Amino acid sequence: MRIGSIVVATTAMGFALSGCINPSAKIASSLEGYGFQPTQSQCVGDRLEANLSLGQLQQLGRAARAAREGDTSPGRLTVGDFVRAASAVKDPKVPLEVARAAAGCGILTNPPAL
Repeated sequence: MRIGSIVVATTAMGFALSGCINPSAKIASSLEGYGFQPTQSQCVGDRLEANLSLGQLQQLGRAARAAREGDTSPGRLTVGDFVRAASAVKDPKVPLEVARAAAGCGILTNPPAL
């Protein structure tokens, strides 16, 4: 069973927030790697960076990595996977902001071709 992203997205969504790369760029890069459009990916990254703290983004990254462990199709991520991964974070603001970012950036209405 494949439970995820975005996403955020993270495991493979690799939100490991490290040194030189800002969170927005890391999120966008990860989402693009799963087939989301570059403009949508950047939009989600920008929104999550603006609306979540660094700690919340790190929690999202850990949840996404955990959700992707043992995934039989690690190269694929759906919006549902991304939102489910976010819902694993105990902070209720995280899944809310992930869903808002996905909807606001057109990802819910325009999913990636898998």
